[in-house]
Amino acid sequence: MTTAGVDEAGRGPLAGPVVAAAVVLPEGKSPPTPFRDSKTLSPRRRDELFKWLYENGADVGVGVVQHDEIDRLNILRASLEAMRIAVLKLSRAPDCLLIDGTFTIDMPTVRQEAIVRGDSKIAAISAASIIAKVTRDRIMDDYHGQFPQYGFDRHKGYPTKEHKLAIVKFGPCAIHRKSFRGVAGV
Repeated sequence: MTTAGVDEAGRGPLAGPVVAAAVVLPEGKSPPTPFRDSKTLSPRRRDELFKWLYENGADVGVGVVQHDEIDRLNILRASLEAMRIAVLKLSRAPDCLLIDGTFTIDMPTVRQEAIVRGDSKIAAISAASIIAKVTRDRIMDDYHGQFPQYGFDRHKGYPTKEHKLAIVKFGPCAIHRKSFRGVAGV
């Protein structure tokens, strides 16, 4: 039975996409350090595990839903859609999905289990959280090149004091989520 862990990154930011990953871990291989929730790992450790997953045969699917779709759908529906896309991008359809959180996704033919704090309990979900976080951080680093005045390379679009002040000073840019408090009406 093939089981994929599924998680997302980027529900809370004021800018950029929400990114989800689905990961089927490689059989018989262990990473140099155990997988944990990406939020508890240093950027260096996340990058190492990200690279390890791709180099050691993990089946990885990534789904990205952009800021304008987030505004249209709402962040929950956009996150679930990113997860659905990620699962569809796996090279082989899994038999079971273990999903971080309290919701399952719109894939009625696949057995699913939502697991609260699954990213700190299940290795495949932890791996998905790492793939989603590193992928999203890299997207936001790229956006920093287009919009350096917002400091996306430092806060990745999250509502830090620096980011909120930049929105007030410069107004929202093209990748801001216009429906989010802190951006709407500025």
